[in-house]
Amino acid sequence: MSEKPIEDNGKAFLVLLLPISFLIVFLVATWRILLAVIFLVIGFKLWQEYQWQQWTVRVNPIFHQLVRENQGRLTPMDLAIRGNFPGTTAKRYLDGKASEFGASILNSEEAGQSYYFITASILGNILDSSEPIKELPAQPVTKTARSLLAPPLPTPQEEELETESLPQPNPESAKPSLEKQLVFGSLIQSELAKRLNVYSSTVYKRRNDPEFPEWSRSKDPDGIAWSYSEKIKEFFPVEEEG
Repeated sequence: MSEKPIEDNGKAFLVLLLPISFLIVFLVATWRILLAVIFLVIGFKLWQEYQWQQWTVRVNPIFHQLVRENQGRLTPMDLAIRGNFPGTTAKRYLDGKASEFGASILNSEEAGQSYYFITASILGNILDSSEPIKELPAQPVTKTARSLLAPPLPTPQEEELETESLPQPNPESAKPSLEKQLVFGSLIQSELAKRLNVYSSTVYKRRNDPEFPEWSRSKDPDGIAWSYSEKIKEFFPVEEEG
């Protein structure tokens, strides 16, 4: 009775031995071809990666320009339209840049997928544009009745104007600062506010006012009028005609 299990095990071993033997014979006969195919696949992958790196080097200037123009917000369509290449390629490129620079990715139904790249200048504009919180001083509570002939108490608006009035700067100290800053041709909001001796929020409120040049001329220690560029978010001196 013990011979039957042994015979069954022998048949099962032969069933497994035949495909294993065939596989060994196949590998021995074709190992050179298989090795060549493996090297070709690896070489093709390396060539594709090299071509991609060379392509990204050419696209980087377009990417940097779009980041400056759009204040750090990009979509694959923006890059694809500017660079004239497929949207899938633009998305792959932006995914790589987002991983490299730690950008934020926002998905929305209306605008699709958006990438937010924050630079130092963009962050400075955000901080300059934020308006300071003004707290009105608490009015003292008096228990004694005020005389009818006493002068009226100052209103909160008058106190706010007095709070915003700053001492006039020394014109001599402002000139070297202007010459140094205008090496770049323009001033940012915080720099102009310091030069005009006003709060940054005041410049922010008035920058799109048609009378902003005349107002800035009246505040400037050298009588220079300034204009605001909406495109690059900076201020330029107005050239005098004649």
